[in-house]
Amino acid sequence: MDVGAQPFSRLRDYALSPEGIRRLATANVVALIVIIASGATVRLTNSGLGCHHWPGCTATDPLPANGLHSYVEFGNRIVSAGVIVVALTTWLFGRGYRRLAGVIFCLTLAQAPLGAVTVHYHLNPYLVMSHFLLSITVLSLGVILAAETRERMRTPLPAWLPQVGLLVALSALVLIVSGTLATAAGPHPGSLLVRRLWSFYPAVYWHVRATAVFGVSFALVLATLYRLRAPQLRGGFLLLGLLAVQMAIGEVQYRTHLPWWLVLVHVATAATVWAAAVSFVFSLWRPRRMA
Repeated sequence: MDVGAQPFSRLRDYALSPEGIRRLATANVVALIVIIASGATVRLTNSGLGCHHWPGCTATDPLPANGLHSYVEFGNRIVSAGVIVVALTTWLFGRGYRRLAGVIFCLTLAQAPLGAVTVHYHLNPYLVMSHFLLSITVLSLGVILAAETRERMRTPLPAWLPQVGLLVALSALVLIVSGTLATAAGPHPGSLLVRRLWSFYPAVYWHVRATAVFGVSFALVLATLYRLRAPQLRGGFLLLGLLAVQMAIGEVQYRTHLPWWLVLVHVATAATVWAAAVSFVFSLWRPRRMA
C-alpha cells in the first residue's frame, strides 16, 4: 500500500456509531441548504461578478478588495468550501452508506468548476440556473442519505399511495424550476450586466398551476395517512407547516414588489420545503421496499 494513502485508509476505517452517522448525514443536509441560501444571496445582491476570477477574486489578488459585492461573492466560495468538507467527512465516516455519500461528495465538488465556468461566461442565466438545480439535486440525495440512516418504517400502505407521492414530488419539482425561472426573469438577475431569462409572468403562470397539482395530490396523501394513523403523517404535517410559511412569504414578496431580502428568505424556505418533500415522499416508499 502506498504510504501516502495510509492516513486516508485509516480515516475510512474509523467507525462512527449509528447515531453519529445520522447526525453527520443531517449536518450534510443543513450544509446543502445553507449553500443554496448563500448562492441566492450572491444573486439577489447583484454580487455575481464581484470576483471576476476563480478561485481567487482577481488575477493578482486572491482576496476580495472591491467592496461589498466582492466580499459577498468570495464569502459564498468560503461557504462552498465548508460544504465540500462536510460532504467529504460524510463520505469518509459514513460506513454502510459510502456509495451514496460518495456520489453526494462528487456532485458537491462539481459545483466548484461549474461556478468557475459560470463566472467565466459572465453569469450566463442558463449556467446560473444549472448551478442552482445541481444544488437541488445534491440536496435531494443528501435527504435520501439522511433518511436511510434512520430506522425503517414497516407500516403497510395502499399500493397506490406511493405513486401519488411521486406526483407530489414531481409537482414540487415543477414549483422549484418555475420559481427559479421567475427569479431569473425578475428584478434580481445576479449582476447589472446579466440579461434576464425568459419572462416573469409565464414563469408565475406555471408556478401557480404546479401549486394546484401539488395541493390536490398532497391533500389526498395526507388524508389517507390520517385515516390510517400512519407514522409518515408526522412528516406530512411538518411539510404542511413549511408550505404555509412559504406561501405566506411568497404572497408578501409579490405584493411588496420583490424586495431582495424577502426573496432570499423565500429561496431558503423553498430549499427547506423541497428537503421536507423529498423526505416525506421517500418515507412512503420505504415500507414497500422492505416488503
